Amino acid sequence: MGLLLSIAFLPLKAPHFWESHKNKGLVAFLWALPVAAYFLFRAPHELLLSVKDYASFLLLLTALFIVSGGIVLKGDLKATPEVNALFLLVGAVLANFIGTTGASMLLIRPLLKTNSERKFTKHIPIFFIFLVSNIGGLLTPLGDPPLFMGFIKGVPFFWTLRLLPIWAVMVGGTLLMFYLYDGIQYRKEECRNIIRDRQRVQPLRLTGKINFVWAAGIVAGIFLPFPVREAVLVLMAVLSLLTTRRQCRTDNCFNYNPILEVAILFAGIFVTMIPALLILNARAGQLGLSHPWQFFWTTGALSSFLDNTPTYLAFFSMAQGLGLGGPVAGIPTVLLQAVSAGAVFMGANSYIGNGPNFMVKVIAEEYKLKMPSFFGYMAYSMLFLVPLYLVVTLVFFR
Repeated sequence: MGLLLSIAFLPLKAPHFWESHKNKGLVAFLWALPVAAYFLFRAPHELLLSVKDYASFLLLLTALFIVSGGIVLKGDLKATPEVNALFLLVGAVLANFIGTTGASMLLIRPLLKTNSERKFTKHIPIFFIFLVSNIGGLLTPLGDPPLFMGFIKGVPFFWTLRLLPIWAVMVGGTLLMFYLYDGIQYRKEECRNIIRDRQRVQPLRLTGKINFVWAAGIVAGIFLPFPVREAVLVLMAVLSLLTTRRQCRTDNCFNYNPILEVAILFAGIFVTMIPALLILNARAGQLGLSHPWQFFWTTGALSSFLDNTPTYLAFFSMAQGLGLGGPVAGIPTVLLQAVSAGAVFMGANSYIGNGPNFMVKVIAEEYKLKMPSFFGYMAYSMLFLVPLYLVVTLVFFR
């Protein structure tokens, strides 16, 4: 709780202090130190497991971040609600092939560039985080880190395709709300901004295509066991750096700040949440969770603040611990669907719910776009996403 509150309040109360990665690391280290010390002497195996999960999580995100950062999508389309909605839809589909991280890094800059002539655009990166950085990646283990961890634990690679109806409801509903809201904001724009936007239209151009080969290598690599899988991820990232023209990354305004911030903060989160997740695992039968809707909401609620990858693992284990049996890892299909959807969807509820969320926030701020505060962002997610969660609950998990 101390670490989460620090992440929430320090950017508001001490923004200059929080700008330094060294200071972020100091805060994360101080909160994680007592937990790490306790488990180092009392249960080192649990600490090592958490470090292993963190390494797999971070290497996948980093590889996708570097590879996608070498693919340049340049251009400046008309910044209409239709074009923006199409960007988000393409990103939601693409997230299942190159991950939410890869799709986010590939599309966020051209989307911000397309809308640079408009004034009322604060909501655009927020909905981008909703759809491209989270909700869209529900259909493959490569799409979102929680599903990747499920794949490691024995969930078949193509099992997640059965989540397509749930994906369609969430993606369709979120896109509809975005289109209507963006239409309202578009009508507020001054005529000179609209004219400038139309005058600066440039067709989209794609460079750095060699990185699609390395992205395919990442896809192939995740079928390998630990630590060979992680070695392949590192190799694909290195090959991307060696074979991509420097101009591509310059055009992408590529730098390591987003992934460094994720690495620092999530190192602290992965350590400090060990006792919380152990309690959840040990008390599964006493928590009264047995219905799909309960797993959907509890997995989602914790995913909003503890990061959705380890939260998924905790409730995956809880579902196994109920002893109900099932075709996949001893878990009933509907419970595994609820855990998967809750972890992926509700990772969008806060900046710390999923790794790419912070990356998109940092990039948007580099484009001089004022992003909402930690709680300001949550107000958006509560307003637009919670009604859709209720629909999903009633239709699929009641």
